Amino acid sequence: MLKDILKSLGLAKKTKRTDKPVGEVTHYYGNLGVAIMKFNKEIAVGARVAVQGATTDFELDIASLQLDHKAVAKAPKGKEVGVKVKKKVREGDRVYLNT
Repeated sequence: MLKDILKSLGLAKKTKRTDKPVGEVTHYYGNLGVAIMKFNKEIAVGARVAVQGATTDFELDIASLQLDHKAVAKAPKGKEVGVKVKKKVREGDRVYLNT
């Protein structure tokens, strides 16, 4: 519980990831709360991912994916898709698959 409080205040150290990222944030639309992500493997709706960067560190359940302004069930490998996010992300933030 203390770790969660420190993390929400931005005082906790980030967990060092040993696994390889499955994607990267290429753009962020703050007014919409949407991140454009490019995945290097197929990711489906419902997947739990972690987003980490220089100042970003949070987990996210992917509730919806959009490709060319159309909802899709899976994000194809190598394509940029829109993902609704609750926190600010930055270009270059890495996306990791949580199991």
